[in-house]
Amino acid sequence: MKISAFTKTYEKKVVLHFPDFELVKGKITAVIGSNGSGKSTLAKVLAGIEPSDQKNHPLADGSVGYLPQKSYGFHMSVYANLMLNKHDKELASRRMDALKINDLAKKRADRLSGGETARMALARLLMGTYDLLILDEPTAAMDRESTLLAEELIKEYVRETGCAVLLITHSLQQARRIADEAIYLHAGELLEAGTVDQILYHPSRPETVQFLEFYGFV
Repeated sequence: MKISAFTKTYEKKVVLHFPDFELVKGKITAVIGSNGSGKSTLAKVLAGIEPSDQKNHPLADGSVGYLPQKSYGFHMSVYANLMLNKHDKELASRRMDALKINDLAKKRADRLSGGETARMALARLLMGTYDLLILDEPTAAMDRESTLLAEELIKEYVRETGCAVLLITHSLQQARRIADEAIYLHAGELLEAGTVDQILYHPSRPETVQFLEFYGFV
């Protein structure tokens, strides 16, 4: 899936300058970088939430599923939330089972805890089928057990659909566990792209090395 080059400006400051890039179907690409590097801005522009400076969408075609950083539940049951995306009882049961939220099926989605809301929102999104799935810190509110369940479900979803996934994550361990490719953003620029192992263990840019040293990867 091709991304055309674009920029994004806030208050006369260019916060993201993204080049032409190709996302591979059937692969998970992790987006890593410090706070303010442009990760969430990238997600919002590609999801169509924010316009690029060029006003045309960087993705030429294909359906996009987007999970924002802040999860939310509609004023109805967890089960009803899932059915909003696709009316498929068997699939809803499988998604809830995968994330261990079956016991929450009848509970009001807008009354869940942060971690429960994150699991429900992921399950709801994965009821649909997309060419590109954009996940912005999908497990940030989850505990370790829920995070691992979510990661397995994301990988299973990719196997089922063959879609491309763009995973915005602050966790380099998560990137190592489930991503195939990785890109490193620094001050709104894409500095490196390659396989996860290349980026995490054999970075070529000094900025990437400095970033990774803090986490003990180089």
